[in-house]
Amino acid sequence: MTADPARDTDVATAAAPPPSSAGPDPVGDRRAPDSGPPGAAPEAGVFGRGYRALTLGIVSVVSLIAFEASAVNTAMPVAARALHGIGLYAFGFSAFFTTSLFAMALAGEWNDRRGPLVPLFTGIGGFGAGLVIAGAAPTMGLFVAGRGVQGLGGGLVIVSLYVVVGRAYPERLRPAVMASFSAAWVLPVIVGPLAAGSVAEHLGWRWVFLAIPVLILLPLAVMLPALRALPREAPGPDGGLLAVVRSRRALLALAVAAGAWLLQYAGGHLTPYAVIPAAAGLALLVPAVRRLLPRGTFRAARGLPMVVLMRGLAAGALVAAESFIPLLLVSERGLSATLAGLSLTGGGLTWALGSYVQSRPRCEAHRERLMGAGMAFLAVAIAAVPLVLSEAVPVWTVAVAWTLGGFGMGLNISSGGVLLLKLSRPEEAGANSASLQMADALGNVVLVGLGGALFVAFGGGSPTAPAAASASAVSHPASFLAVFATMAAVAALGAALAGRLRPAGTT
Repeated sequence: MTADPARDTDVATAAAPPPSSAGPDPVGDRRAPDSGPPGAAPEAGVFGRGYRALTLGIVSVVSLIAFEASAVNTAMPVAARALHGIGLYAFGFSAFFTTSLFAMALAGEWNDRRGPLVPLFTGIGGFGAGLVIAGAAPTMGLFVAGRGVQGLGGGLVIVSLYVVVGRAYPERLRPAVMASFSAAWVLPVIVGPLAAGSVAEHLGWRWVFLAIPVLILLPLAVMLPALRALPREAPGPDGGLLAVVRSRRALLALAVAAGAWLLQYAGGHLTPYAVIPAAAGLALLVPAVRRLLPRGTFRAARGLPMVVLMRGLAAGALVAAESFIPLLLVSERGLSATLAGLSLTGGGLTWALGSYVQSRPRCEAHRERLMGAGMAFLAVAIAAVPLVLSEAVPVWTVAVAWTLGGFGMGLNISSGGVLLLKLSRPEEAGANSASLQMADALGNVVLVGLGGALFVAFGGGSPTAPAAASASAVSHPASFLAVFATMAAVAALGAALAGRLRPAGTT
């Protein structure tokens, strides 16, 4: 890959043939395409000889990240109260988000220059170190710093895992690997909150953070031999970490992270003076994002740019809608917070089902249609949620709708990862994987922010208020309708643009 962060990934690049059909293969022309790692039988599946250790390691890492993500939401309020840091509560989340944005772009550059081994294990180590810092923090300020270190590690890990998939697995197995990513989230999402709550109650909130780093040792031991067996590319003269950090792409990533943090700060301080950090944040964020994402992303150019755009639309619409579902059920239908949260559980299970469906070999020829269908399912699910504003509609309608939305996301997200690797040149796999993750993160912050603004504008009050307070203070159906109608429209737009996922000149 060229060091130019603009990356020239326009329609011509997106239309490049997949590595398995033409051009260099994902491991640097050292093996025939579709051969897999040394010792792998040609017909082996992802758990066959030669792939088993690597697949188990990947699943273990993703499961740990998923468990941490679901557990931290339970432990964070307890930690903030214990550290007398309620005023910095939101920054416990935003610190992770902003540093991960920077790390995602850095990981793309680092992977393309040196391969995935060092960035991946650096990320795992950073993720564990951040957990230790947060778990041992004597003050909320240091806790937030630990969350920032976690974000750096998490951003490095997720991008590097995509590159590992592109280099270690033949194209025919990548859909199954992407399905394993989603499957690895199922159990942690179900048991994470319950386990974290029990640990926080009986042992203390610190052990929610301090226990996870110990579990990292297992995937490290399992993955290392398999990763070392992959052919390596010799680093160029500018392939060191210092050169990566000084690269233009890394500086642009830093601008994105700083801009996102300023926008979040302004959103949490709704005063006339907040316009200053908001303007500064936009000035940093917008130009940098346009250079970091594939050229043509914001005009829905065919092929790779459209894959990246659709992932951002899907992730943002889902998270924005999901953020308001518990509040709607608590404030408008009188459910407990526990029951309201359980209404979302089915979506996690069907997400894994959708990811499994897209991994079937017969679906390979219809991958673009699967992404479009996933967006359509998501649009229907989001549009169905505000029906429960009517007392005549049973509250379990939300749970049913969210199982459909989860299935759609499984089709969309996993297919997007497969398409990205298919449309990426081997030397650009790291940067393009980083773009995909950045699109997810940016979609979240933009559409969640838009949802919050709509909620307030239509009289709903602050979406950041505690659920108990919101239940007694909020009864504005129009505010919920505005949020869900907008996010359903975003998902429908993605479904309508699905035809542009196929590069120009292909059938």
